[in-house]
Amino acid sequence: MSCDITHGRAEVCKDVVGGLQAIYIANFGITSADVTYDVTNTDLITSIHNITNLYKFELKGANSFEQTIQSSRENGTTFFEQVLTISLKKQDISTSKTLKLLAYGRPHIVVKDNNNNYFIMGLLRGADVTGGKISSGTNLGDKSGYELTFTAQEATYANFLNCSSDTALATLFNSATIVTS
Repeated sequence: MSCDITHGRAEVCKDVVGGLQAIYIANFGITSADVTYDVTNTDLITSIHNITNLYKFELKGANSFEQTIQSSRENGTTFFEQVLTISLKKQDISTSKTLKLLAYGRPHIVVKDNNNNYFIMGLLRGADVTGGKISSGTNLGDKSGYELTFTAQEATYANFLNCSSDTALATLFNSATIVTS
């Protein structure tokens, strides 16, 4: 049977941390034909074509990426809901315009965690902005900035990408340009 597991998992060391370092947003356009998987591990992506720019957003503080398994015995279905919540400090015209366009679109999002793992959210169906707010705060010490929630639903969890640096990420995306400003 194709859903039988082939190995277990030993208790792991306590050498990881939570949180996110950055996200990289690509405009919608990846198809299954653009994706190459590792020949021995189909959960690892080795290259993605058809993307020319990745727009980097550096993150610090309260940002999260969670994946929830949605499975129905009655329907015989399983899918993965991927939810990214980001907080961006300081309001400006350029960011407001960019976030408006993100809300209209359905981008693919690479998530880099604090353990230097890269995942791709919304690989084939894209991600939608499903919530957020722009706030100016009440008091002088309050946050002035943006909060956004992206949600994607895919047949599998967000695949690992075979890279460990921005340079390797750009190469994995067929020499895409990483745009930082």
